[in-house]
Amino acid sequence: MITSKEALDPLYTTNVRCVCCETPFTTSRMRPSFKKVIRADSDFCSYYSDDNNPDYYVVRVCPYCGFASTENSTASLTEGQKSNYLANLGLNWEPREYGGKRTLSQAMECYKIALLCAQSIEEKPRIIAGLLQHIAWLYRYMGDEQQERRFLRFALDAYIRVYEVDVNSINNAKLMYLIGELHRRLQDYNDAVKWFSRVIHNKKIIDGAMIHRSREQWQILREEMLANKMELPEAMQQ
Repeated sequence: MITSKEALDPLYTTNVRCVCCETPFTTSRMRPSFKKVIRADSDFCSYYSDDNNPDYYVVRVCPYCGFASTENSTASLTEGQKSNYLANLGLNWEPREYGGKRTLSQAMECYKIALLCAQSIEEKPRIIAGLLQHIAWLYRYMGDEQQERRFLRFALDAYIRVYEVDVNSINNAKLMYLIGELHRRLQDYNDAVKWFSRVIHNKKIIDGAMIHRSREQWQILREEMLANKMELPEAMQQ
């Protein structure tokens, strides 16, 4: 039963078991009723009211061995993956606790730990790409444009690898749209044109929302290229 005090708290604790050392620990999540998006950027970065950002709590960090993951990460590790993590990262872990309320800087620490863990076990490319993009968003919240662009570039490269290796990506309009939008944000304008065009003109794409978004960003992209006195590709001259 939830008390009135607990009901007012945006966070609740949940029990998880570390996939590496198999030790149980608790981590915090945000109650759905507090997840109030006030606006979102064109690359899906969301902003929340009252500084209640659920993304701060996506990563779960084991306080005992330091292994960090998300709900979408690999559910179990092989002995080889555990050994790789422990040899490269775990042996240097100093026990610390991230189970309560997190600041922006603590959320950044958690995501970077999760990224290192994912890389050490050769996690699925899509998981690594998502972590990189979330780190870029956290830098955006901080107003650090240089680091934001750096991690957007890492995320873009990772999402392109996802597209290349995932057999389900060929008609994944959201993924193609996102690759196009990250190219646009990084001012890779001609590459952005190619990816938006794939969403707009591929007859197999039936995701109306992503087609609409791609058309909107196509127009913004066209205006940006004209403002920068760039020659428009043939597809944009029609």
